Amino acid sequence: MKAFVVIAEFRVRAERLAEFLEAARDDAAHSVADEPGCRQFDIVQPEGEDGTVVFYEVYDSRVAFDVHLQTPHLERFRAAFPPLILEERPVRFLQRHHP
Repeated sequence: MKAFVVIAEFRVRAERLAEFLEAARDDAAHSVADEPGCRQFDIVQPEGEDGTVVFYEVYDSRVAFDVHLQTPHLERFRAAFPPLILEERPVRFLQRHHP
């Protein structure tokens, strides 16, 4: 079954990483628990890039992702993260074909 994948990437201020991760975990946990169309929401850091945080999000469809954009937990994250980061990189959208 195809899935809609979203990859969001942030460069986080080193001294604010714990705060950023706390806000991100709230968004991720509520996305998976409260949104039937959200299959997966991983928060990862690339090896050797301590200040980089990547979200790997999997939705049933673009429509399911659009629902995510209207949620209270995403609004909380959007309000919290700007002072915590150095850069928000462009979001990438992918179509997953397997599994």
